[in-house]
Amino acid sequence: MKLIFMSGLPGVGKLTVAKELSVLTGCKLFHNHLVVDLLLSVFPFGSPQFVELRESIWLSVFDQASRAGMPGLIFTFNAENTVRQAFVTKMQGTIRANGGTMQFVELICDDEELRRRMDTPSRRQYTKLTSWAKYEELKAAGAFSAPKLPEASVVVDTGKFDPKSAALQIAKECGLGELGKSTTWEQR
Repeated sequence: MKLIFMSGLPGVGKLTVAKELSVLTGCKLFHNHLVVDLLLSVFPFGSPQFVELRESIWLSVFDQASRAGMPGLIFTFNAENTVRQAFVTKMQGTIRANGGTMQFVELICDDEELRRRMDTPSRRQYTKLTSWAKYEELKAAGAFSAPKLPEASVVVDTGKFDPKSAALQIAKECGLGELGKSTTWEQR
């Protein structure tokens, strides 16, 4: 399995671009907030139970997708300090143990664009950060500085590219099939 690990700060457009990439490539999309929102219904964010279960579920999905022979999976991720560094190591080990590979993709955009995007209906659909003031507070406190991820092989400025163009760039640079066609891995 090829894991496309798409990371970036809150509001850069990870889910929006990942949806376009999924349509373009046929890769399944694993949106991290589905797990976050599930666990927030039971445990407070950052509590030991929340952290343990979140990482356990993420790793279980990677393992099972790899074992099932899924050709590709797109995972959206925001580095923040309640995710333990060991998660990154375990994730890499899980993918490699099942014969898979990983591509680290980073989405970026300038602060003006992030501010514009921070409180939108699409972000409010999940328990995503929607307050610019809170974002600035968290960023100043170093909340988005851990865990450390491997260097991205693809970096896309989503302030300069619309979501479809960003997805096309990622697909091309990650070798994810024919561009401009919605293909599945099985058809390749």
